[in-house]
Amino acid sequence: MFDNYWISTQQLALIKGVSARAVRKAISKNKYQIRKNGRNYEILVSTLDKSTQELIYKKNEIEKFIPKEICITEAAKTIALAKFDLVYHYRDFIKSGKNKCEATADFLQIYNSKLQYTDLYQKLGNVGKSTLYRWNKKLKENNDDWESLVCTYPNQTTGAQLSSAEEEIFMSLLLHSNKTNIGKATKLTKHILAERGITDFSCDMTFRRFAEKYKKEHFDVWTFAREGAKALRDKVVPYIERNTSKIEVGDVIIGDGHKLAFQVINPFDGKPCRPTLAAYQDWKSGAIVGFEIMLEENTQCIASALRNSIINLGKIPRYIYQDNGKAYKSKYFTDTDGITGLFVKLGVQPIFAKPYNAKAKPIERLFREMQDGFERLLPSFVGSCIDNKPAYLKRNEKFHKEHHNEYIPTIEEVVQLVNKWLCFHYSQPCPNVENKTIGEVLDSGRGIGVDLDRLDDLMMATEIKRIGRNGIRFLKSDYYDESLYGLRINVVIKYSLFDLSHIKVYSTNGKFLCVATRMESVNPLANYIGDAKDVEELKQKLKQQQRLEQQTIKAYLTEFKKENGYLPSFQEPDYEEYKSIYNKTEDYPLLEDKEPILTSFKNNYERYEFLKTKNDLSPEESAWLSKYETTEEYELIYKND
Repeated sequence: MFDNYWISTQQLALIKGVSARAVRKAISKNKYQIRKNGRNYEILVSTLDKSTQELIYKKNEIEKFIPKEICITEAAKTIALAKFDLVYHYRDFIKSGKNKCEATADFLQIYNSKLQYTDLYQKLGNVGKSTLYRWNKKLKENNDDWESLVCTYPNQTTGAQLSSAEEEIFMSLLLHSNKTNIGKATKLTKHILAERGITDFSCDMTFRRFAEKYKKEHFDVWTFAREGAKALRDKVVPYIERNTSKIEVGDVIIGDGHKLAFQVINPFDGKPCRPTLAAYQDWKSGAIVGFEIMLEENTQCIASALRNSIINLGKIPRYIYQDNGKAYKSKYFTDTDGITGLFVKLGVQPIFAKPYNAKAKPIERLFREMQDGFERLLPSFVGSCIDNKPAYLKRNEKFHKEHHNEYIPTIEEVVQLVNKWLCFHYSQPCPNVENKTIGEVLDSGRGIGVDLDRLDDLMMATEIKRIGRNGIRFLKSDYYDESLYGLRINVVIKYSLFDLSHIKVYSTNGKFLCVATRMESVNPLANYIGDAKDVEELKQKLKQQQRLEQQTIKAYLTEFKKENGYLPSFQEPDYEEYKSIYNKTEDYPLLEDKEPILTSFKNNYERYEFLKTKNDLSPEESAWLSKYETTEEYELIYKND
């Protein structure tokens, strides 16, 4: 059972309950078969009496005596070979014919004084006579095998050990999501053990060594128990490396939003706020190809950033890999149930990242570089979190607060600054292509360009709406055109988030109906407290109502003036004698028209401003322009400015 198992004198004395001296006396009387291990002796277990062997087996001590397979490290191998070389030099030296003791002393004096063998001295240091004799003897006993000189001292320990009660309580405190630190867990463990009547427990350092050893050997369990599954995936589970050589510039762009760590002036209320940057990065080159600054992440700004990216790339990408947020997955981009979304119309395959998986989006790393290399340079930098804020925002930092530059840029200024930073960004080495900058890789893969009109038409979103009294209600505004008058049907509208001043209206079978413009509200007291523009807008609204009413009456008289053969015939009313209530405008002293207004302009001053920008005017336009400048409306609008 115990053949080839050896036990030290100290271990045998501990098992038998006697002193080590008693075991050595038994060895001197040749009671056991022994072998020399350095300065100590080892005893062959099979030569012990049966009761001792059974005691070793029952106590499961045999595992301690099983010879471990020695793993020779590079450092141990280097030391052993240095010892081997030194012994061979020593053997050659003592062949000179001198007395062995004198020759050994001379050799060690030469070696330890570094007169020769300096390379061996750097590895072994000072060597004594007994050490040299022991090395020489070991080589002779093992047929000059250098492995016999490998250090066999135990260099691995079992580590700190706790009792089962200590370990159970201690680990239940450490392996908890509340993340109790080691020191507090140690104190609590001892307190709980004391309440149970156990007063003999390990020291604090033993507890700490045990925890550190457990953490190193079971880092996965430690991380999952204390920090959760996300930390386990981010810190322990192996990551996947992506080979970007399989893609080209413009094949994939990565989109995400980033809360900027500095303040800008809110254009609506004039107060400082932290804006959001919506950006798209080309995966191959690592360049930001399009961005938009917005107060809050919304669909319109994301679409604008995508549009800028396509224009900058000169082509439409094949795939868009972007965030899983609500704005990025809105129906404007993804709706394919009857009304196609933006991605389908552009021919782009969208890929959405998993929630809370930032490592999957390379653009997150770029945002970190942007924060460290750009955002921190602005005087309005406030930090991304409470631990990252600058000194002037911290409590009682009077000096920094007094000398801080209070300037806060506008959104337009930030856009210019970001464009300047992009020049620096493009000049940096490309992380995916060696010996080329980001800008060079991006330029090598640009497309031939895109048709902006076609791009804008493709990026128009579509919705089904019903025509009401004031036209089409969309985004809390009314869009109207006179061609919609009298219709109460469902229509398909197309709109662009880049220009919401108008929408395109189509029938459900795809026939184009009109371009409806956004209706503006009028001053309720335009004729009393309004300016000339308010008065003119009210006048046009009233004229439109009158014109549409007369259109309805004319249609009625045209379609239903024939006798139906059932009711008696009556005299047909004279259409010319019909006067609408809108003709009664005594209470509204409106300006008189001196010239009919073109249908493309809502009023005279819009036509005037348009003609003033034209270089070539026709004779009729020049005559109208000169005549308008003599009117009362012109005096009220332009002379009083």
